[in-house]
Amino acid sequence: MNTIQFLSEGFQTAILPHNLLFAFIGVLIGTAVGVLPGIGPMSGVALLIPVTASMTGGMDPASAATSSIILLAGVYYGAMYGGSTTSILLNTPGESSSVVTTLDGYQMARQGRAGPALAIAAIGSFFAGIVALIALALLAAPLSDVALKFGPAEYFSLMLLGLAAVSGLAGNSMTKAWIMTVFGLMLSTIGMDVVSGVSRFTYGISSLYGGLEFLTVAVGLFALGEVFRTILHKENSDGKIAKVGRILPTRQDFKESSGPIVRGSLLGFFVGVLPGAGATLASFFSYIMEKKISKTPEKFGKGTIAGVAAPESANNAASGGAMIPLLTLGIPGSGTTAILMGALIMYNIQPGPLLFQDHPDVAWGLIASMFIGNLMLLILNMPLVKIFAKIIDTPSKYLLPMIIAISVFGVYAVQVNTFDLFLLITCGLVGYFLASNDFPLAPLVLGLVLGPMIENNMRRALTSSNGDFLVFVQKPVSLVFLVIAILWILIPVLMKLRGKEVIINEEA
Repeated sequence: MNTIQFLSEGFQTAILPHNLLFAFIGVLIGTAVGVLPGIGPMSGVALLIPVTASMTGGMDPASAATSSIILLAGVYYGAMYGGSTTSILLNTPGESSSVVTTLDGYQMARQGRAGPALAIAAIGSFFAGIVALIALALLAAPLSDVALKFGPAEYFSLMLLGLAAVSGLAGNSMTKAWIMTVFGLMLSTIGMDVVSGVSRFTYGISSLYGGLEFLTVAVGLFALGEVFRTILHKENSDGKIAKVGRILPTRQDFKESSGPIVRGSLLGFFVGVLPGAGATLASFFSYIMEKKISKTPEKFGKGTIAGVAAPESANNAASGGAMIPLLTLGIPGSGTTAILMGALIMYNIQPGPLLFQDHPDVAWGLIASMFIGNLMLLILNMPLVKIFAKIIDTPSKYLLPMIIAISVFGVYAVQVNTFDLFLLITCGLVGYFLASNDFPLAPLVLGLVLGPMIENNMRRALTSSNGDFLVFVQKPVSLVFLVIAILWILIPVLMKLRGKEVIINEEA
């Protein structure tokens, strides 16, 4: 079967009434998550994992996994759409990848052009999403066929590369990012060793024999951690919301934004494919590129529509691109895709090259649903821009109890274990402390998800080589991955040291 046939079967799965409903719920919640400052796609996806588990309780495992991942992916790319709303209206990014949109989006809003800015953001996001999905559909199967030829040594090195890439680009401090990565890997060792049967770090607590439940840790770190931060810091949005007047862009707006949308979509996709690069980096690169090639660079930062179209297209294309390493290699390229990967593993579906062979309904159903979801987002965002803008006014006294209730009841409904409720609260406090001290949470989640697979593949590789560690450098593909991982870590360090030397020499 070729890609077209697989994709057509995927659409047959995606257009089932319950899957259409899940896609709609996902993109609707995702847009709201993106609009609300501070929550972000990672928190939104983590918060809804227990909800999807409850909603799909009566389904067979394969259908439940497909429906759940359709909803969670809808939250992911829906949040990318919604993040632009607060950036443009309040000068407050809904999530990190919308930071660049504030530069020109808020200036447009101050000039009375908030409507066209929001509309171009929605149109650019839609176009970028479709470009990314076409590329995903074309590249997914060939890449998974290549990955099938990988052995345990290659997989071990590839996972180290994914870990190095995300850890190297998360947060402001690489040292803190690596501390969190190691912390995540340490947490992944808790439980029974599947090879020897020895319990590790369980301290006689029977609830720990199965290891730390990913769902509980993710919801605690992101959702409850955000709740504690909001309560303890008494954070409230005091910004003045710009009024949304005319929504439809003019012909000149379309002319000025069409080039940035196309270029941002292509650049964003390729940046998104790189593990660890993510939507934030894509939006920055796209904005810088448009400013460099523009005939009127002085307009950037003063309310040019190209400064909204480029980063918004790039961050949505990047979210589609990030699905490629997740689905084909089993390597999450960002914190959010790590959470999506954890959700798939919860349903006994292992992302990677065998996903397209063993569970084609899940893989192609998800890709097809993303086409439909992007169309839903465009239909939702254009006429409902003014309604979504009012979500910003939701008082914390209503929002926070809802998040707490969903977290507690969701985790208990899935685990039915009071130990997990204590773990949830502990993870919430730890998440608050870490985020308050600028320790990035994404590397911790990635370490927790990839840890067991790294250990398993390392053991398999060493078993086949009779304990010879040279197996990881004797295999050409494995060696290439290890070299790239080392360079990914060393280059930023060397550039930072070089920058310090330049400053010292200038001062001297």
